[in-house]
Amino acid sequence: MIFVLSKSGDVAKELVGDFRGYLQTDGYLGYAALGERETICHVGCLAHVRRKFSDVIKTAGKSAKPGTAKAVLGHLREIYRFEAKARDEGLTPVQITDMREAKVGPILGEVEALLDNAVLKVPPKSLLGVAVRYARNQWDRILAYLEDGRLRPDNNLTENAIRPFAIGRKNWLFSGSPRGAKASAAIYSLIETAKANGIEPYAYLRVLFERLPAALTDEARKALLPQHLDRSLLTAIAVSKVP
Repeated sequence: MIFVLSKSGDVAKELVGDFRGYLQTDGYLGYAALGERETICHVGCLAHVRRKFSDVIKTAGKSAKPGTAKAVLGHLREIYRFEAKARDEGLTPVQITDMREAKVGPILGEVEALLDNAVLKVPPKSLLGVAVRYARNQWDRILAYLEDGRLRPDNNLTENAIRPFAIGRKNWLFSGSPRGAKASAAIYSLIETAKANGIEPYAYLRVLFERLPAALTDEARKALLPQHLDRSLLTAIAVSKVP
């Protein structure tokens, strides 16, 4: 199984529970202990590595000269081109794993050599030094994504899913009560899960609110989760909207 997380160490431990499989996160320190479990393979996020080197270039602006940051970003762009091509061609997970071994692995080897060379020369508190240190600390987790073609090079899908709530986080402080906050979190989770399963949220919520009162067992309630929903119920909703 694959589990992708964003933030909060204590909450992450509670959510992960006795999960076994691949766990993909950014470099937040709160996740370090999770990756030490024998039942978990901790996978890093290449996008976060790329972002820190992009910050170096943005700060330098037009005066940026060829160097470690530009070289690393060039290699990462090449990796993402291979990843995009694999998706466009509809490669199977096994084929993607083979592609990564042949194409991506050597590129990451070149990046690692750049990092090992830079760490000896770059001031550690400079922007470039921070980027180099972050990448080196995450390196084993970055390489872990090569193991399985089902894995992605980053956790961008999760970050994109939570972005609407991260942007409005100050509004979520005013939920009225702890129970209100929990109710909101449940609704937001259901909506995002519906979207992740290709279900239009409004249609899903109509099915949920109509069927939930009659769902008296755990099995019946589980059947109403987006990933288990009978899609014919959505068709009935669509037909009922026709005048």
